[in-house]
Amino acid sequence: MHSDLKDRACQTLEMAIEAGAQDAVANVGEHTDVVFAYRDGKLEKVQQSTTRGLSLQLFVDGRYSTHSTTDLRPEQMHGFIGNAVALTRHLQPDPHRVIPDPALYAGRMDVDLEMDDPTVRDLPRDVCLEWLGKMDEATHADARVISATSEVHYGWSASAQVSSNGFEGTRTGTGIGYGSGVTLDEGDGRRPEGHRFVYGRRLEMLPDAVAIAQEGLQRAVERLGSRKMPSARTVMVVHPEAGGGLLRHLVGALSAGAIQQNRSFLADRREQQIASEWFTVADDPLLPRGLGSQLYDGEGIAARPMSIVEGGVLRNYYVDTYYGRKLGWQPTTGGASNLVFAPGDRGLEDLIADAGEGFFVTGWLGGNADATTGDFSFGFRGRRIENGRKGGPVSEMNITGNYLDLLRNLTAVGDDPNPWSSFRTPTLVFRDVEFSGE
Repeated sequence: MHSDLKDRACQTLEMAIEAGAQDAVANVGEHTDVVFAYRDGKLEKVQQSTTRGLSLQLFVDGRYSTHSTTDLRPEQMHGFIGNAVALTRHLQPDPHRVIPDPALYAGRMDVDLEMDDPTVRDLPRDVCLEWLGKMDEATHADARVISATSEVHYGWSASAQVSSNGFEGTRTGTGIGYGSGVTLDEGDGRRPEGHRFVYGRRLEMLPDAVAIAQEGLQRAVERLGSRKMPSARTVMVVHPEAGGGLLRHLVGALSAGAIQQNRSFLADRREQQIASEWFTVADDPLLPRGLGSQLYDGEGIAARPMSIVEGGVLRNYYVDTYYGRKLGWQPTTGGASNLVFAPGDRGLEDLIADAGEGFFVTGWLGGNADATTGDFSFGFRGRRIENGRKGGPVSEMNITGNYLDLLRNLTAVGDDPNPWSSFRTPTLVFRDVEFSGE
């Protein structure tokens, strides 16, 4: 597959140069996705799709454009590329749009990131159906269940990228996950829900499917009796699975594009204290089996680990070549890969015990964040913390504040980073968080 995709990319590149482009970058990729879903004892969905496509970046007479197509027939490609080059000539020149410096390709690691699992590619249908049957049975173990859906989702992909200034790269990867969502009848029209889903690069990484389904049911049961609590300014303990959703908005504010366009509350804060000393996070694209792992980024820049925040001090931004040229900054990489948080030495239950009183956040229910100011407001689901223990479930409540205040109020982190996400967040504990309720 590698050789076929690479040949297509090289042919595309040759056509672009022949059509008049001074430089070009061609990427040809293929992706297969398979989904099985069970709902209340019946097979509800079987879906398999395979897509193959081309993306092309053109640099023509000081102008830049991007184009894509899924029609890779040779008789169509010449016309597609010729039209793309002709259209590019009508755009305004942009002196900052140039093909990356080949020096940025140097130093690419030659290591196996263990991203490809042959077991996933050859997974039998019968195995998936067996998992789903057992998961469905596990999710209906409570008489209050009115609906439960279990799903197996897996796939694989491959791509090849070449550029006119010497870059060549290929990559493959697999992914597989499963989980269940459960709805209960609590009476009075109330229908609490819970779900649990895990996803990884290789099958051997995943926990037992039945155990995941049972956890989905248990999470729904734990939502029984949810109620709104009085507003308070208190401690917030964030579950590892919810930590990524809370901090994901920081990545946009760390991009050179947001900074150059005055849309980042983290602009001009490099080498400044933006968080408490408990906050240390690095971007690690070379993490074996990581969901965001890669040997090179979308521009071909060689991947290498990069400190983002160290002891609360902001060290680096995500800088691509275009906005790097606009800002006069050296490129680092265009976006996040795996964000790895430095863990603490205590577990979730110990941190809840230390919190004494507050709220334990297990998930988010909408909301928004302003990358320009850092202000946020999120709805959440979770439980009250009372006397150092998990109390009753809460609902219809929000947290509000500003990210700079929140990060500076981080008081502890757990020893339990979430392995099922590219955001490897552990349990996070914040003080003085504003909760809005009754």
